[in-house]
Amino acid sequence: MADSPGLYHKTFLLLLAAVSIAFFWILLPFYGAVFWGAVLAIIFAPLQRRLTAGLRGRNNVAALLTLLLVLVLVILPLTIITASLINQGASLYDSIRSGQLNFGVYFQRAVDALPPYVRTLLAKVDLTSIADLQEKLSASALQASQFVATRALSIGQNTAQFVISFGIMLYLLFFLLRDGPRLSRKIRTAVPLSDLYKQHLIQKFTTVVRATVKGNVAVALVQGTLGGGIFAVLGIQGALLWGVIMAFLSLLPAVGAGLIWAPVAVYFLLTGSTVTGLVLIGFGVLVIGMVDNVLRPILVGKDTQMPDYVVLISTLGGMALFGLNGFVIGPLIAALFIACWDLHAHGIDENGDIGSNGPTA
Repeated sequence: MADSPGLYHKTFLLLLAAVSIAFFWILLPFYGAVFWGAVLAIIFAPLQRRLTAGLRGRNNVAALLTLLLVLVLVILPLTIITASLINQGASLYDSIRSGQLNFGVYFQRAVDALPPYVRTLLAKVDLTSIADLQEKLSASALQASQFVATRALSIGQNTAQFVISFGIMLYLLFFLLRDGPRLSRKIRTAVPLSDLYKQHLIQKFTTVVRATVKGNVAVALVQGTLGGGIFAVLGIQGALLWGVIMAFLSLLPAVGAGLIWAPVAVYFLLTGSTVTGLVLIGFGVLVIGMVDNVLRPILVGKDTQMPDYVVLISTLGGMALFGLNGFVIGPLIAALFIACWDLHAHGIDENGDIGSNGPTA
């Protein structure tokens, strides 16, 4: 029987899919290290190119210098913050366990400060059973603080895995910085799409990664610093811990840091600390909230060209599926989804521009 080129081609495609799946399966235990190595390589690629040009094409030296800058600008500050967070988390846990901090008592004070008709309404839905609520709130706060402390300490408990993953990330980052342009050309050659489509999608990919990481991290740092700072000024215990939590929550557009400072401000108002509560509300709305309303659209929305609601939903979904990595993966998938459907609907003309009825996002 004559050989069938079509059969050979289908068999090869099946083999290609199988070995690709197997390769990604092998990488899965260290996908976080691989992912962040690639993300950092994309973010610092412009710096790598400038250093390479300044060093007259010495890629190895330029990649090493870029890697050292990443360690100084990114890794070292994160290590210092993590160490401080572990100390404050453990201290807060000890305070709750010893009874020095009792969230049930705080709840009692807030309920006592409510108008009588509000307390009556709460009583009808069994929300004024103080003994039970005190026990539940204290237990929940204890579990939450214990979770924060244990999760922070898990790095120390799993030192070997952390060191291996960290080493893989740095090792991969060096080679991605050094060989990035060559690898990019190989990927473009291998992907079975037209050059214009590949150029558009790769540009969208790199733009979204850089905008999402740099924009969200900048907003998180500013909001976390401002939130922790105002907590410290007002004398709230664990200001650094709450500031870090606000920084993480600020990855969620619109709602973010307000999930922390707003309930605290309400508590101050209900318990008679009116000036403190109003100061916290004013600072939260006019300063912390303004950072989200001003910086995020400039740093994230402008480059990704996605509506705020798409960014919010994709961020939430990404973090639900992929954990912290999802704040990049979610918007990235959403942006590529929009870009692919725009290409399908409108196409790209011979000049490389999307059709006249092309995408707006």
